[in-house]
Amino acid sequence: MNCRPAEIDDLPALVGIYNHYVERSHCTFDLTPFTTASRQPWWKEFDGRRRQCWVAVKDNQILGYACSTRLKNKAAYDTSVEVSVYAHVTNTGTGIGTALYHSLLSALADQDLHRAYALIALPNDASLELHHRFDFQQVAHLNGVGRKFQRYWDVVWLEKHLS
Repeated sequence: MNCRPAEIDDLPALVGIYNHYVERSHCTFDLTPFTTASRQPWWKEFDGRRRQCWVAVKDNQILGYACSTRLKNKAAYDTSVEVSVYAHVTNTGTGIGTALYHSLLSALADQDLHRAYALIALPNDASLELHHRFDFQQVAHLNGVGRKFQRYWDVVWLEKHLS
């Protein structure tokens, strides 16, 4: 397996990976699956600097991806990013998330960034463990903040110092 910056040709695979979680998991609060076309605005945000997308690839197959995106659409937040990682459902628990975060966070170290945030819907022990391994610390717990699958979910915010 190798990790590399994502390319536009990877977008259909990224959409497929993400849509699994949209349709079957509470770990994203998106409710409607995406098409490659509807995911274009998300893709166009990646600038190779503060906002990056990395993929894990083996035998020309995308195994998962990790990305840094805008935390909020206000200029004062520009030195903070939200990070997330998604593995293809057949590859969860295989170390792909660790490899992807290592690549993404290493690439972000050279950027003008101060903090990275991860928002994790609970329960999600695997994601919490992954983020703690990279020195993310919990800074907030929001009770019942998102509704999906006819129930409310708590979310924790984790923070990592980058500068």
